[in-house]
Amino acid sequence: MFAEFEKIIHAIEERGEGLTLDLLKSEYRKLLETYFGGAVVLDAQLDLEGLRIPHFYSAFYVYKYATGISAAVALAQAVLAKEPGAVEKYLAFLKSGGSRFPLETLRTAGVDMATPTPVERTLRLFETRVEELEALLV
Repeated sequence: MFAEFEKIIHAIEERGEGLTLDLLKSEYRKLLETYFGGAVVLDAQLDLEGLRIPHFYSAFYVYKYATGISAAVALAQAVLAKEPGAVEKYLAFLKSGGSRFPLETLRTAGVDMATPTPVERTLRLFETRVEELEALLV
C-alpha cells in the first residue's frame, strides 16, 4: 500500500499537479479503503497517516526497501541451496563495501536487479510463507 501511495503521489507531481493536503489525504483514503475495505474502521484521522511516515520524504524509499529485500533473498537462497561459488560470491559482495555501484556489486554476486527475477523469486517465497501460515491457521 505504501509503495502504491508513493507511486501515485510521484505520478501526480510529475504531471505538474500540486500536492495539496486535501489531495494527499484523498489519495491515501482511497488506498485505505481498497486495502482494508470494511474489515477495519477507518477513522478520519487515518487520512493523515501518510504524512507521518518518514519513508515518503525520501524518493522511492519503499521501492528501495522492497528491492533490497529481494536482493537479500536472492543471495540467501543461493547460499542455502549450496549453489557452487555462492558463499564465495556472497563474501566478495560483503568485502566490496561501497567500492562499486550497488547494481554492479550485486551482479558480481550473481544477482541481476536489472531483471525481474530477484523480485519474482521473493514474491514466490512470500507466497509460500503465506500458504504455510494459512495451513497452520486452519
